[in-house]
Amino acid sequence: MAPAEGLGSDAVERGVREPDARAWQFFAIAVATGILNVLSTPAPAQTSDDASTGELKRLSVDELMNVEVTSVSKEPQKLLRAPASIQVITAEDIRRSGATTLPEALRLADNLQVAQINAHDWAISARGFNADLANKLLVLIDGRAIYTPLYGGVLWNVQDYLLEDIDRIEVISGPGGTLWGANAVNGVINIVTKAARDTQGLYAFAAAGNQLEEQGGARFGTQLAPDIYFRTYGKYTDEGPDVTSTGASAHDSWHIGRGGFRLDRDAGADQFTVQGDGYSGHEAMPGTGDSDLSGVNVLGRWTHSGPDNTWMSLQAYFDHAYITQPYPAVPSSIFESGFPASLLTDSLDTYDLDFQDHFHLGSGQKIAWGLGYRATREANYNASELRFSPPVLDQALYSGFLQDEIELTSSLYLTAGSKLEHNDYTGFEVEPSVRLQWNVDPSELLWAAVSRAVRTPSRYDHDLYAPSGLSGAPPPLQYPTLIVRNNTNFVSETLIAYEVGYRAELSSHLTGSLATFYNDYHDLRSVTATPTTAFYPLPYPVFFQNNLEGDTYGFELSVSYQLLDWWRLRAGYNLLRESLHLRPGTTDATGGTNDTADPQQQVALHSSMDLPYNVSWDAALRWTDSFEIDDGPTGGPVVGIVPSYFGLDMRLAWRVSSKLELALVGQNLLHEYQVEYGFPSPTREAIVRSVFAKITWGF
Repeated sequence: MAPAEGLGSDAVERGVREPDARAWQFFAIAVATGILNVLSTPAPAQTSDDASTGELKRLSVDELMNVEVTSVSKEPQKLLRAPASIQVITAEDIRRSGATTLPEALRLADNLQVAQINAHDWAISARGFNADLANKLLVLIDGRAIYTPLYGGVLWNVQDYLLEDIDRIEVISGPGGTLWGANAVNGVINIVTKAARDTQGLYAFAAAGNQLEEQGGARFGTQLAPDIYFRTYGKYTDEGPDVTSTGASAHDSWHIGRGGFRLDRDAGADQFTVQGDGYSGHEAMPGTGDSDLSGVNVLGRWTHSGPDNTWMSLQAYFDHAYITQPYPAVPSSIFESGFPASLLTDSLDTYDLDFQDHFHLGSGQKIAWGLGYRATREANYNASELRFSPPVLDQALYSGFLQDEIELTSSLYLTAGSKLEHNDYTGFEVEPSVRLQWNVDPSELLWAAVSRAVRTPSRYDHDLYAPSGLSGAPPPLQYPTLIVRNNTNFVSETLIAYEVGYRAELSSHLTGSLATFYNDYHDLRSVTATPTTAFYPLPYPVFFQNNLEGDTYGFELSVSYQLLDWWRLRAGYNLLRESLHLRPGTTDATGGTNDTADPQQQVALHSSMDLPYNVSWDAALRWTDSFEIDDGPTGGPVVGIVPSYFGLDMRLAWRVSSKLELALVGQNLLHEYQVEYGFPSPTREAIVRSVFAKITWGF
């Protein structure tokens, strides 16, 4: 590969290749150091854990409403008392769903839009703007942000965690910028893993089928000292290709392996955690070549608990991510000089430090405040037709937040606060919110909120450019030197959100929640075309601006009903209306549809049965409304349609003993293959019906 423009080959190797090697060394040293430190303490005799294959107890609807969540206020509170549109996916929900990856598990949240693009890529968002990299949803794993600053959004193909070690997934639809910062615009997903003491003993599983060709994993947990627990795990996934809309193979198979550890020490008022993961994978990319991806992360956290639910914490993590994105050759019949096939390589190192303090002020106020610092170094080895300027970028993010919860009466609470951040692209950003909570009675909650949130520019918005390859053509056919030019004046997208919600335990068998919202957006991303002369047949160069604005509104309804002691039903319905338009006197090359691919309605029905002889049967039926998508080959305002569709997943499992379970899982059972995303074309991909068997055991 030729060196990137303005960056010699030696610099490329130093900027991209070496950080990858250093990161793996850092990861290995951190693992070894953590283990050696705790091994110096004599370990007690190891005990087995009969429940190592998963928690068998089914929570009642009353217990579900009393599950503690932390994402709404950054401190534990019962779900019934959390004043936000939040749903919790429990470990039992994940196990019984038959999900094999995190995106599949997120289908269990009725307040998300989840669409599978191909065998390894997903579009996941809340309350709209579900482009292939939805950039208004912040996702965290144990407090570590996995939102990428390159494109904006989450690369779900590398988030292949061991699902059995997840304690819960908290899904908030609605802004969370006051506590979580920029990019928590339409929602926050907080993935919380189990403590090491809850994963003791040996656990292993193996699965194989027609689409999930093979998957296996193992985890071992042990007690190293009276107050020290440790676990380590490994997982490997190999998925076959999906098909195009014509039924031909899409040649997009993928495989990934990962491993990691967690070490916890519970020293009374002080708790310490050190954990880390490493992964490496390979994806086939139809028509372009193959993509490689790898990464490591290490996180440490100290928490000190005081009297009366006061506490403080200090967390630090390092995260390294490395990906290659192939691009096909561009023939000279399209551009005079053409482009050879090439790879865009991205190497990202993130260093993050976060401090929080939660305390009482008098008898009726809870104060939460914190400070944060994040440093990133991103090196891009540029593809011939897609580049970022500068190719190596160092950035720093400073932040602080303050929130005050005031008890107005014994049942009425007012929470107000704001986050202040400073980034290198747009400077200071302020994200305030005001939230009113009325505990109508012990089983009912009514809440309302007004919030401001921002999406800060990604490198894709700010630094992307693409050369035309035609600068040497003779006049008058000499084209501009750029097909896409960067825009250093791109500003943050902003949201003012208005929400009203209700949550209640209507009886010992019935619970429900309803959230309504109105979102007012400004400075949304647009695509501006710049035609030059009569001799220039295409409107190049194009660049991103902030010419769009508009609003969305709708509601989210979820109901859970314990029909019989052994049969539970859960239903969800979402309505979303979008109205986006250009600011007066501006243009957009895509007609204002570049970042929206959202169904107006979604319906989901989940059934969960405990049958005789330790047999369980779970089914999930979902309906997704048709939606428009602008991703056509012309790049212009051409809108395609993804038709409405039904999807059905089932899992039948037999608990042979406390240590062994056999399961048969079917996904997308209603269709041989089904389109969930993508612009209409012969190469649009469809998701193949999948059936696989799984065996799980633990000692």
